[in-house]
Amino acid sequence: MLRAANAAGYVTSHSGLSGRHAVRAHSLFGRGRLSFARERLFSPARRVTVKARIVRHKGRAFRSAPLSAHLAYLKLDGVTRDGEPARMFNARGDQAGEAAFEKEGRGDRHHFRFIVSPEDAADMVDLKAFTRDLMRHMEADLSTRLEWIAVDHWNTDNPHVHVLVRGVDDTGADLVISRDYIGRGLRSRAEELVALELGPKPEHEIGSALGKEITADRWTRLDHEIRMAADEVGAVDLRQDVPGLPDRQAVGLMRGRLRYLERLGLATAAGPNEWMVDSGPSGSCESSARAVTSSRPCIGRSLFAVGSARSRITRSIASVTHRRSSAASLTGGCMMS
Repeated sequence: MLRAANAAGYVTSHSGLSGRHAVRAHSLFGRGRLSFARERLFSPARRVTVKARIVRHKGRAFRSAPLSAHLAYLKLDGVTRDGEPARMFNARGDQAGEAAFEKEGRGDRHHFRFIVSPEDAADMVDLKAFTRDLMRHMEADLSTRLEWIAVDHWNTDNPHVHVLVRGVDDTGADLVISRDYIGRGLRSRAEELVALELGPKPEHEIGSALGKEITADRWTRLDHEIRMAADEVGAVDLRQDVPGLPDRQAVGLMRGRLRYLERLGLATAAGPNEWMVDSGPSGSCESSARAVTSSRPCIGRSLFAVGSARSRITRSIASVTHRRSSAASLTGGCMMS
């Protein structure tokens, strides 16, 4: 039985594999998985999303639109805060010449494309000043001057900044940035700057934002906690008497999210305050979800594995029911209901 095996330390053969490389997945057994759910959900830290892409200018790995076409796309009308045509800016001013930037970078091997989206961008005084501060920190972290150009976009629910960085350092050599810095370091710098301007996020604002995530058509913090709560077969048990659950407010938000996913056919009720979700291959759901827009079919591919999700959920429910009927005859503390 999987839950008993998990309690004894069993590790499934697919839980840490993604392609040829091992990937460390979150723990599927042991106590305390949800003990810090409230601390994670109600953290007063200011959140910033950073997306990055390295674009080669030629060769077999070249798969993107030319830099000139991308610059033209970034300057579409109606994307600024006041609805005026977009204007590129850089470290020196608000009227940067994108044609000169593109010409100077033609000989480079590659360039970087960043999208920086502070969760509270609408409350910030000036995204351009924030971007310049962020790029100064980036130059200090990388110990080189950077040639960059940027534009702020306000045509979505989440205002954001597109930043293009030439792929050369201040000596003209190819600029190579650590994967860890791209994935975490730059985001941490951005979050520090937002926190300096706005201060810690008040708890009532956090609660309001989490309430909106219940019916959000994208991967959310609540989905992360649901994934943490799911066991090996995708069972999520949020009954009040289950030990190790976070406080009632966090549990209530997770229940609300699961009821919404149930209405969309992405979760199946297995009992009062119990659900089955298709856990899928380890790590696949979150990585897919982060590329999702706002279409409901995409959520189904993101939160749960593509394919016969319903049939796997049905088999999982039958497995849980069988284990419950067998649990009454078991002694010892290894079986959990």
